[in-house]
Amino acid sequence: MAAFQTLPSFAHPMPNSMVVLNIHEKYISGEIMLPLSELQSAIGMGVNDNSSRLVERLGDSLRIYLTQHIRPKSFEGKPWALKLGEMKVIESTDQLVGQYKELVVAFEMTPPLNYDLRNFYFDYDVILHQVASHRALIHVKQDWAQGLVREDTTTQQVGVIEWDIVNGKLSPFQVSLQQGSLWKGFQNMVKLGIEHIAEGTDHILFVLTLLLPAMLAADGRRWGKFSGLKPSLGHLLKIITAFTIGHSLTLLLGSVQWLHFPSKPIEVLIAFTILVSAFHALRPIYPKWEVLMAGAFGVIHGLAFAQTLTNLELSAKQMILSIFGFNVGIEFMQLFIILLVFPVLLLLSKTRYYAIFRQVGAVLMLLMALAWMIERIQEKPNFITAWIAG
Repeated sequence: MAAFQTLPSFAHPMPNSMVVLNIHEKYISGEIMLPLSELQSAIGMGVNDNSSRLVERLGDSLRIYLTQHIRPKSFEGKPWALKLGEMKVIESTDQLVGQYKELVVAFEMTPPLNYDLRNFYFDYDVILHQVASHRALIHVKQDWAQGLVREDTTTQQVGVIEWDIVNGKLSPFQVSLQQGSLWKGFQNMVKLGIEHIAEGTDHILFVLTLLLPAMLAADGRRWGKFSGLKPSLGHLLKIITAFTIGHSLTLLLGSVQWLHFPSKPIEVLIAFTILVSAFHALRPIYPKWEVLMAGAFGVIHGLAFAQTLTNLELSAKQMILSIFGFNVGIEFMQLFIILLVFPVLLLLSKTRYYAIFRQVGAVLMLLMALAWMIERIQEKPNFITAWIAG
């Protein structure tokens, strides 16, 4: 089982708690968000006082309390193993209650051997055992077999744990998730690959930058005229194939964590690949080496693609299908862009206006690449990247 990590925090109506579940092949991980004001009412401890050091002061007591009030079990009554992870206090803002603080707790639940983890009782009464008006919202963030894996913080609500006021009881919440399939998971990863390129302005601009000089022949330190249809298509095919091989290799190695680099340097390097490609589109700086450079740039972009898959904690079978599906989605979107843009560039390249078009396009790409590099190094947007973002 992979070491579990804290998830991003999710906005939810206050003063409710929220439980976010990630459904893996053999266990469930997740995160619980508990409003400190409600938690203090339930446990009678001063959790709001000096809340910045809450985990340090009451960490052991809180873990004991949570373990007593989170009791997952199978329909047959077999208890699941519960493991609590990192705890932290965060501050958020709600339109109705204003600023508030929450205790965020990561956890894992593992069913007994050979028991179904998609159908179980979530016997949970944190805060609820003392505060009858409290509610716990149950959401699913990730369920690979159901095709529920996204890069954003979208979740799917599956129910609410609250007191039955009429009957005066709090029943265990029954989790019954539809059985998924490998095909659903694969389809979603193809879709995720398409979205990754469609929403990644830098990746799109990199592909466009590669296309600008693809149909031209280098004449010394200048770009010459149109090289012909057959040579242009052959050259483009070699460049795209090299880029595909490069990013496929590092997508594979990065996804299985054989290669790992911090995301910030990777994002800076991606902007650098656009910068170099823009210079090359303006004036040939590596003629006859385009295929090799495309492969090298693909290696860098593949590391960024792998970031999407590394934190999903998938099984080996799911990871293999995810890598393949994600790559299929990436290639599909790249080919779509090429088929849409390259014929237009091909026609323009036969006219006397293409030199100006290419130079203006290359300069714009160069400026945007510089803006991205500065933004990613300084970790704050500038006016160019803010304009691109919309």
